[in-house]
Amino acid sequence: VQLQASGGGLVQPGGSLTLSCTASGFRLDVYAIGWFRQAPGREREGVSGISSSDGSTYYADSVKGRFTISRDNARNTVYLQMDNLKPDDTAVYYCAMDFRGGTSWASRMYLNDFSDFGSWGQGTQVTVSS
Repeated sequence: VQLQASGGGLVQPGGSLTLSCTASGFRLDVYAIGWFRQAPGREREGVSGISSSDGSTYYADSVKGRFTISRDNARNTVYLQMDNLKPDDTAVYYCAMDFRGGTSWASRMYLNDFSDFGSWGQGTQVTVSS
């Protein structure tokens, strides 16, 4: 079972994109969901996440104030609204589910401990360039 990330593309600096994370055959709302990115030659980075229960969210410092994560449970989709994009945001973006459960998912994202995140899928390319 894999998640599907979509919505990437080429955008100019200062522009916006909305990424979508969907799944078929199972519900996303019972899992904390994270968005991650990996640029060429760089390690995978946890960008943002949202809990399964209370709607709490996590944002990496590099995207705070510019990215917004949300859920639409009726559509079984998690979104990442990305505004004021910068060239440093260029990367392949992935979404993944936290299989460990509980409330430690945000701290694990902050520590780049992705070992209990899974169902990564193929990702979607975001390129920010003029």
